[in-house]
Amino acid sequence: MKTSAILSAVSLAATLVAGTAFADDSRHAAVKARTAIMGLYANNLGQLGAMAKGEADYNAEAATKAANNLALLVQLDQSTLWPQGSDNGAMDGTRALPDLWQNFPDVMAKGEALGKAVTTMQGAAGTDLASLQAAMGGLGGACSACHKAYRAPEN
Repeated sequence: MKTSAILSAVSLAATLVAGTAFADDSRHAAVKARTAIMGLYANNLGQLGAMAKGEADYNAEAATKAANNLALLVQLDQSTLWPQGSDNGAMDGTRALPDLWQNFPDVMAKGEALGKAVTTMQGAAGTDLASLQAAMGGLGGACSACHKAYRAPEN
């Protein structure tokens, strides 16, 4: 009887340890995936921003592609990429502040603002440089609103 109780306890402990390891692996995978998505945002925003600033020649086709890529990114279901405990206070490799999970309605509102700004950019990007430049402020503002509130500065 005593041996079966010990084996049950060891089995339960092993299950809990494996579950914790899975949760850690899952959080690390989520951070890696969301970091990759943020990199895609940055790449496409960088292309549009370079055109808007005159650092790159305006190219209607390239601008349209970048805006369309952003539209695809905002449509992705990212719900599994933001698990509780995947903030910079709980793990390395992320700049997401713990406040993000405490203010989720605000985060969602900022996400909706980003979606609207991307839609505006889609309509403007391929039109002409002036239209792209006009849409860039709203798009950049939507990104920075979330980053200022919920992303730690780079070390």
